[in-house]
Amino acid sequence: MIFYGFDTTYLVFILPCVILSLICQIAVKSTFSKYSAVRNSRNMTGAQAAEYVLRQNGVTGVRIEHVSGSLTDHFDPRTNVIRLSDTVYNSASVAAVGVAAHEAGHAVQHAQNYFPNKLRSAILPAARLGSSLSWIFIIIGLIFYAKVGTVMLYIGIILFSASVLFTVATLPVEFNASSRALKTFRDTNLLPPEEYAGARSVLRAAAMTYVASAITSIMQLLRLLFIAGRRRN
Repeated sequence: MIFYGFDTTYLVFILPCVILSLICQIAVKSTFSKYSAVRNSRNMTGAQAAEYVLRQNGVTGVRIEHVSGSLTDHFDPRTNVIRLSDTVYNSASVAAVGVAAHEAGHAVQHAQNYFPNKLRSAILPAARLGSSLSWIFIIIGLIFYAKVGTVMLYIGIILFSASVLFTVATLPVEFNASSRALKTFRDTNLLPPEEYAGARSVLRAAAMTYVASAITSIMQLLRLLFIAGRRRN
């Protein structure tokens, strides 16, 4: 039932996802904070760790820059630049090494034309369009009960599906970037076992935020399909 703009299906489809996302956000911040207080035995900064992973994988031509903020780390494939945050770039913590190596993993993916990464990039334009336009059609569709409203609702759902597909396509890319980083650590014995375990914990906690995001997007799509099906009936 919909009344005063509130849809009770939100309680079934979305509220559990909101709780899951909150738990994942708390977990990643807690894990990152824990291992940010642990200095790695090689005194390697995040920037040096990113360089190390690139070098070990034979990747050149990638710049490593500092960016302000916390957990704002990312790889920009358009400029071939790894940007590391205040808490990672000059930090020699286990957490910093893990996060920086993960971003370097993305640069390695880009250099090696990793197919899931190329697929995600191909989906991105449609996802951006769907994200910006879908809710306009969905809201209009929910307001009008005539046939035109149903048509608008389904157009919105189709547009929204592109952004859902993008969040799902992101999962193998993120997991693989972490896998590449951890494999480099293992193969070169860069970190002792306890530090390796800490870096792995940080990356696993971060990966779960992407899982939560994908689940939330899927459940939102299912919710919209449920509402549209109920509207038709």
